[in-house]
Amino acid sequence: MPVEIPKDAHSCTVKCGKKKVTLTSLQTVFWPDLGKTKRDLLAYYSCIAPVLVPHLRDRAVVLKRYPDGIAGEFLLMKRVPPYKPHWLDACAIEQRSGGVIDFPVVQDEASLLWIVNLGCIDLNPWYGRCDRTDRPDYLHFDLEPVPPAAFSEVRQVALRVKSYLDKRGAPSFPKTTGSHGLHISVPIYRKPVQKEVLEAAKRIAIELAKLHPDEITTEPRISRRPPGRVLIDYNPNAWGSTLASAYSVRPLPQAPVSAPLRWREVKAGVAEEHFTMDSMPARIKKVGDLAAPLLKKRPRCPLESLA
Repeated sequence: MPVEIPKDAHSCTVKCGKKKVTLTSLQTVFWPDLGKTKRDLLAYYSCIAPVLVPHLRDRAVVLKRYPDGIAGEFLLMKRVPPYKPHWLDACAIEQRSGGVIDFPVVQDEASLLWIVNLGCIDLNPWYGRCDRTDRPDYLHFDLEPVPPAAFSEVRQVALRVKSYLDKRGAPSFPKTTGSHGLHISVPIYRKPVQKEVLEAAKRIAIELAKLHPDEITTEPRISRRPPGRVLIDYNPNAWGSTLASAYSVRPLPQAPVSAPLRWREVKAGVAEEHFTMDSMPARIKKVGDLAAPLLKKRPRCPLESLA
């Protein structure tokens, strides 16, 4: 059951199992156009915690904090703050500089709410789990329209990606970005290191762009992207990069959510504005966790099969 957060309180303490979490600044308006507050954000995450937490568990989370809501400045923070509760787990990751950063980890509803209470609107987990952070268990593609291309073109290119992967026996799972694009996740064996995963994603994206040059670009520089194409961005597979998790609310005016989809919904012409903080709990209740197959040990595919 979701925790009870008083509607008129400015702060409160809630119990999640045996843990207590103090929630603060509950009346701060996070979405001015909607009149939605930090309390609304916390209530949403508490409601969907049973489906969200498994996708975050055992993974470092990069904190992007919006203490004043989407109209204010954000603060990017990686290291667990020193005032963390004793029960909050951390994931130690060595940086290229040689230093080590202790990232926070969402293991349960209590840690989820504690992190969201910092002002984190969306949640950005690491691709590799904490026991092997250098070995991702997913390969990702981030599809974005290059104006004047629209979401309909993104859907068409997503189906191109799916067809390519299907021919190689690789399962794939789409979700909205919460903006104007789509994410496609491919579960893989945890053998390749991050650089190998990035190289494989780059090869696939470039090959697709060669097959469909009038539809797809992989140009990383915004100024040089041909108009009307869809960017297949493979760079989110680089070490240290992240994408918003499934069910993350995005810091945009209508409080959209990064929503897992069925491929038949992509084909049928689903619109990204259908999925918001208000509508997502009812959708989950109706269709369940469409991203749940990503949590299973199988199906997974060896990276070399995608070449």
